[in-house]
Amino acid sequence: MRQQPPVRPGNGPKHGRLSTDKVRLAVIGTGFAWERLHWPALQELRDCYEIVAVCDIDRQKAALAAQKIGLSEDRIYTDYKEMLNRQDIDAVDVIVPIELNYEVSEAVARTGRNIICEKPLAPDMEQARRARELPAKYGIKVMIAENYRYNEENNILRDLVNNQEIGRTLYFIRNDVSCFRCQMVKDTFAATEWRQHPEYAGGDFLDAALHDIAATRHIFGAVEKVQAFGRPQEMDFSPYRSIHAGILFKSGVIGQFSYFPSGKEVQRPLIGTRIFGDRGQIYLEEKTCGIINVFYNDGGHKMIPYQPLRGYYNEFRNFYQAMQGQELIGVTPEIEYGDVRMVFAILRSIAESRIVSVDTADEYMMAGG
Repeated sequence: MRQQPPVRPGNGPKHGRLSTDKVRLAVIGTGFAWERLHWPALQELRDCYEIVAVCDIDRQKAALAAQKIGLSEDRIYTDYKEMLNRQDIDAVDVIVPIELNYEVSEAVARTGRNIICEKPLAPDMEQARRARELPAKYGIKVMIAENYRYNEENNILRDLVNNQEIGRTLYFIRNDVSCFRCQMVKDTFAATEWRQHPEYAGGDFLDAALHDIAATRHIFGAVEKVQAFGRPQEMDFSPYRSIHAGILFKSGVIGQFSYFPSGKEVQRPLIGTRIFGDRGQIYLEEKTCGIINVFYNDGGHKMIPYQPLRGYYNEFRNFYQAMQGQELIGVTPEIEYGDVRMVFAILRSIAESRIVSVDTADEYMMAGG
């Protein structure tokens, strides 16, 4: 079975200057993702990172972040290019709206700094192609913050599949139901103006469903083809009210991914993620449930506990280890490029009513790769 490269120890060369054991980190974007995802993880890793400067176009947000960190006034910026003139930065955490991910990352790369960039790495395939070239072009390390690839449950699922815990894997279902409209009026990510009226193709499917796509590719590997259908809608946040995609992996595994951001799944247990093999079934109800169930055809059953929502901690830990030359980066721009390409392959399949190849040389060319 062809798999994405795992995070593993390595003794590769270091990129970027480290004057101490801590990585000196600057932050671009101090909104929701910083406050609720990145900052809590970095607090756990205070022995690994020192935050030296913060930047946001909203100075009040930047100042609030600086106050929590304990930074002085001279370390607060509204212009990230001005911040990049500092000499005490080893790496930059880029947390901006999707349409700016490549633009800002490329500006940081030109200064020779290492980069942590939120997913997706770019808003379209042409910028994604250029983004995947940044590490080699500038001799830097770049990690894409695709936390689902670092979440414990998805790594356990991948190990169970690879180790043939339920025999030969044949088929899977992954179902994601949420109510974007319900969340738009609450203190949530969906309340963000740029998510409600996105300036990039795919809307919420590129922003949120990308996580599920990354997880399935992490578990099952490279994708041969997809065939998808979508129900259009008028709301700006997503071009489709629901999307259903049939997926054929290069390993021969087939399955279906359904994404419904316009409703609720009210019956328990949820459909969740179900993986079927010739000797049993694996079931994960949802990412926060903390238990993976394995059922065997002979009547056996076991429950595998995990700690939910550890993706951000794990990815920042991986980046730190990579900066020390002790590990390879788990989610590189090359890996994220494949995830983004699959998003647009599904959207193309819907628009053109055809089967679309994904991880093939021809599709690389069609996608501008």
